[in-house]
Amino acid sequence: MQEYKSLNAQQRGSLLESLRKEYAAAKGKGLALDMSRGKPGADQLELSDALRDARWVSPPKSENGQDCRNYGMLDGIPEARRLCAELMGHPAEQVIACGNSSLNLMYDYLAQCMLEGAGGGIPWARQESVKFLCPAPGYDRHFVMLERFGIEMINIPMREQGPDMELVEQYARDESVKGLICVPKYSNPEGKTFSEQVVRRLAMLKPAAKDFRVIWDNAYFVHDLYDESDRLWNVLAAAREYGNEDHFIEVVSFSKISFPGAGIAAIAASPANIAAIKARLNAQTISYDKMNQLRHARFFKDAAGVRAHMQKHAEILRPKFRMVLDILERGLGGTGIAKWNAPRGGYFISLDLPGGCAKRTHALLKEAGVVLTPAGATFPYGKDPEDKNLRIAPTFPPVEELREAAELLTLCARIAALEALAE
Repeated sequence: MQEYKSLNAQQRGSLLESLRKEYAAAKGKGLALDMSRGKPGADQLELSDALRDARWVSPPKSENGQDCRNYGMLDGIPEARRLCAELMGHPAEQVIACGNSSLNLMYDYLAQCMLEGAGGGIPWARQESVKFLCPAPGYDRHFVMLERFGIEMINIPMREQGPDMELVEQYARDESVKGLICVPKYSNPEGKTFSEQVVRRLAMLKPAAKDFRVIWDNAYFVHDLYDESDRLWNVLAAAREYGNEDHFIEVVSFSKISFPGAGIAAIAASPANIAAIKARLNAQTISYDKMNQLRHARFFKDAAGVRAHMQKHAEILRPKFRMVLDILERGLGGTGIAKWNAPRGGYFISLDLPGGCAKRTHALLKEAGVVLTPAGATFPYGKDPEDKNLRIAPTFPPVEELREAAELLTLCARIAALEALAE
């Protein structure tokens, strides 16, 4: 396919007219397709249906003899903590097994910092300015959460190896910069994994703020699409070497392993941070759902059991990702108007269009019956400075619906790019 910039005005006009006719025909179909969120498909959820069997909670006692139906074990049952710790690569005593939502764990930890401070410091809510570094494109819910707390967000460009560490180190000299929030493995939406060098530079960082915290949202820690998976270095272990372990709070969940609405989540941190979190939990709750923790621990047994289960997820997801990538190549390859990633794991494909074209492409898709995450959502405050990034979620729709939505996406992107060139 010829690059659009090399076409003359007449050629571009003729092509745009043809594509608009194709678009009108697609609109006439009355489509209702959804690629907006990274939800597992029904066939993925069925992989864990056996979890609903009562045998996993009979007898209802954990391995230490305590009754999981009752109060107690605020930091989770031993077998659930051990399972999460093995997967995360941390000592079990530095892991708390919780409810189903890692987003909830991050929100609660930020609330703890706002109200009580971090590491004995002044509560963030009483400080004149609180800022967070936000690698972008990034996870939209991180940004919504920070904005709700009134925390000022600073864009940090994502490079191939992870966030721009020169900028991170520069901003960290400001005492009002209290932390960084990120998805370090198969980042949302670009599917990038932080390199060893980036992890080590973060681990050895000496910020001006003594109450600096990195929210390490390891959402896709076992979510590989291929046998040749990305390796993420253990940031807590690395930070321990430099005396900075208190800077990091890591969260994971089983939301895309078992059931998004009924999995388990875990938080890992330094001994000092775990003690502070447990003190807050003692006032916040009596205990998490230990029956669900018991069910998961018995069903998966160990880390090897989880990884075998995730291979089944990968077998379902690989064809969907490959199909979307093939459609992007057929529809946009050679035009010079688009770049996209081919992730080895995670839940998204990131598409970059010419500056000023993302919102127009999104609007055309919406008008034709296809829902994507809003343009700009992958940046703090919903403002993509170049208006170029769109997040594609291939996991939830059935294959045929996904095919139709992806083909329409390439059509809308081509129309938006040609319109921009005509201006």
